Amino acid sequence: MTGGRAWLNEALRKVEADANRSADTHLHVFPLPPSWGVELYLKDESVHPTGSLKHRLARSLFLYSLCNGWIGEGTTVIEASSGSTAVSEAYFARLLGLPFVAVMPRSTSPEKIALIEFYGGRCHFVDDGATIYAEARRLAAECDGHYLDQFTYAERATDWRGNNNIAESIFEQLALEPHPVPEWVVVGAGTGGTSATIGRYVRYRRLDTRVCVVDPENSAFAPSYASGDPSVTTDRSSRIEGIGRQRVEPSFIPTVVDEVLAVPDAASVAAARWCSEITGRLVGGSTGTALWGALHKVAQLRATGRTGSVVTLICDGGERYADTYFNDDWLSAQGIDPTPYAAALDAFLTTGTL
Repeated sequence: MTGGRAWLNEALRKVEADANRSADTHLHVFPLPPSWGVELYLKDESVHPTGSLKHRLARSLFLYSLCNGWIGEGTTVIEASSGSTAVSEAYFARLLGLPFVAVMPRSTSPEKIALIEFYGGRCHFVDDGATIYAEARRLAAECDGHYLDQFTYAERATDWRGNNNIAESIFEQLALEPHPVPEWVVVGAGTGGTSATIGRYVRYRRLDTRVCVVDPENSAFAPSYASGDPSVTTDRSSRIEGIGRQRVEPSFIPTVVDEVLAVPDAASVAAARWCSEITGRLVGGSTGTALWGALHKVAQLRATGRTGSVVTLICDGGERYADTYFNDDWLSAQGIDPTPYAAALDAFLTTGTL
């Protein structure tokens, strides 16, 4: 590692300059019947320079590693990732002139692989998704590089008290809305960093907002939360890229989460497609998972005669999933049938129930 403090100062300037160039993401109103007295908002994280919520995480991880002295001039940066985080990290590595290697399952979507390579990253594939952590550590040791380890550091690399994190941004954008303090914020969990940031923020600000984590099939978060056992694992990888893990990641903080809702993969796909049709914005599978959970919260408010607001995220764009969630042949091969969930969604704006 070379360069010293002068290189570090310039690296930090470049990362901070990227943040200054990137305007905050939009908070869209999802169209619900006005008579309900319930507002649903979508925080559009797909408009970041690298197209997903993970741009925030990647920036935070690089700043954290730079300031800890773990990354210097010429350091090879390595990550274990199923896609979007690696895309964003490859972008920041290129910004700093550093080599980047993403360790990922061979099943990662071709669109994400192409984006990592577009930003100058190299993809290192494994057949068993559970081995990505050990393989990333091995590669880092082999080349004297740095393993960013999003799954450990996501919850601590972001300043959850403010500093323009996603929670602070949401509440500032809601300030003039009919219900500026939402009843629920609904997010997925991959690392657990986003739910930790929002859960800590609402407690720090003494807000009554509750946090719901939505979890796809084959993920450990929901069964672990229900049982209170952090050692729960699953024997298959999540089919909803970006969220769901076979183990409970160190950055997932269950004590700042108010509910974990398991969502069928077919419901996630149906909701992603439905959201794309309703809003005109093509969204990915993890957004579908989050929207399905948010609509459940809207339905609960309706069932109890309450008004209020619910917020969730557009995690990334659907263009990355043309060969998967928007491909009927792929869905059929996976045994995923979104048809019954699509029918329920089509009726939702009339019935208010799911």
